[in-house]
Amino acid sequence: MSDTGYQIRPMSRSELKFAIDWAGDEGWNPGIHDAECFYVADPEGYFIGLLDGEPVACVSMVKYDASFGFAGFYIVKPEHRGNRYGIQICNHGLDYLKGCNIGCDGVVEQQENYKKIGFKLAYRNVRYEGKGGGDSTQHPGLVDLSTRPFAEIAAYDRRFFPAPRNAFLRTWIAQPGSRAIGMVEDDRLTGTGVIRKCQSGYKIGPLFADRPDVAETLFLSLRSLAGPDDPIYLDTPEINPEAIALAKRHSMEIVFETARMYSGGTPDIDLAGIYGVTTFELG
Repeated sequence: MSDTGYQIRPMSRSELKFAIDWAGDEGWNPGIHDAECFYVADPEGYFIGLLDGEPVACVSMVKYDASFGFAGFYIVKPEHRGNRYGIQICNHGLDYLKGCNIGCDGVVEQQENYKKIGFKLAYRNVRYEGKGGGDSTQHPGLVDLSTRPFAEIAAYDRRFFPAPRNAFLRTWIAQPGSRAIGMVEDDRLTGTGVIRKCQSGYKIGPLFADRPDVAETLFLSLRSLAGPDDPIYLDTPEINPEAIALAKRHSMEIVFETARMYSGGTPDIDLAGIYGVTTFELG
């Protein structure tokens, strides 16, 4: 697509670094290895807008299956805003996901614009910041996820996410500078969690659990892997009061919020078991 020197095309793997860097400039604090993990989710789902060959806009429209996709990385470089480069690349990406229920985590200043193109508010996601360190619990059920069959991990993840995401999940739980753990009771998973290094501190996500006490145990174990001076972040769905209680119990404070929105209906997932969103960019 081109318009007076403006071209939109799929990103290459190396170009995804532009989106990651711009997300950092926007204060979204991406993970150090997000590009590797994100790209495998859908190599055709990332788009870049070029003005006379210069990257000026980007968006991701990751298609998880034929029925569900997730939009993110909707960024236009500040000096090029107001010229409709953003809406053009957004519409281009939406065409790629035609026929899918599309989710997104809209930043506050863009929520009204998303409503205009058909997205509906489901609930708020709230980012909490706290400090790392502390003692890890010594619960005998805590395991590295690498010790469990991947099929079991994928099946557990599917309870909390609207579509299978096996390619992404395999990479996410094995990325460098991270730790992926689970809780096993009666030889079955009752919780999973990942902590990863970000541009600033660490993010915990996902944090999924059958019960609040399982979420607490996983959280404490993951938090202890960060240094006591390192900030840690947990993105909680406000619709889950137990998730909010967990963050507040550990003196975490709100630093950011988004609105989880969908172009179709809100998917039937286990919201009561989501204590930490995997990532605002990919759901």
